[in-house]
Amino acid sequence: MNGIGVRPLGSYDLLEAVGEGATSVVYRASDPFGRVVAVKEPRRELAGDPAIRRRLAREARTMARVRSPYVAEAFDACLTGERPFIVTEYVPGVPLRDLSARFGPMRGEALTVFAGRFAQGLAAIHGAGVLHRDLKPGNVMVIAGAPKIIDFGIAQESHAAQVTQPGMLTGTPGYVAPELIDGGRSSEASDVFSWAATVAFAATGRPPFGAGSLHGVCFRVLSGAADLGGVPEPVLSLLRLALRRDPATRPSAAWLSARLTLGEPRRAS
Repeated sequence: MNGIGVRPLGSYDLLEAVGEGATSVVYRASDPFGRVVAVKEPRRELAGDPAIRRRLAREARTMARVRSPYVAEAFDACLTGERPFIVTEYVPGVPLRDLSARFGPMRGEALTVFAGRFAQGLAAIHGAGVLHRDLKPGNVMVIAGAPKIIDFGIAQESHAAQVTQPGMLTGTPGYVAPELIDGGRSSEASDVFSWAATVAFAATGRPPFGAGSLHGVCFRVLSGAADLGGVPEPVLSLLRLALRRDPATRPSAAWLSARLTLGEPRRAS
């Protein structure tokens, strides 16, 4: 991303655009105390859209509930005025998606530690009553081998009514759980499936359900045709549990974190 020159937004100085999506832009910025933070604001043409503002408010609310060294922290939000925005921890790492392309798959203890800490972060999200709903290699930053979960753009409280329109797929094909492809509701179990698909990518450097057409990827997810070749133990056994077709039989993120910390995969209860 290119620098933009110092530009103020509220009490923050925007320094550089570091991320851009269909509806918003993320900047590296400086707060009034000189601390580097991330500021996310809707695109100018969308800033007045009530739906976009509600989504930004929901993102700020869900992030504020979570505390974990493996989840980006929320600091501030301004949800009124012409330019609403939220302020979060700036994560100076590399997205898992890019790290794998540069340096290849994770191996050995590094993979086990990464997967365990990633599960610990997800357990903290679920413990706060939040569903992330979009875990994937692009939404996990890696700093010195440790994960940091980012982007709560479509997250929601666990007890909240489904916010996705009927017939719309929530999440990213290839990392979204099969029950969501079938039109079911998001749950902690669907996040666990996405965790497993993302860890499989970290271990192999390739999407576990392949690439290509949306139809083909979704068919492989629904068929349970995950390519886990090259994933070592103890991670392999845990991924098989977390990728089960039936969400009721998947282990929790907390259980996975405990098993990876112990290095002893056991039968999920």
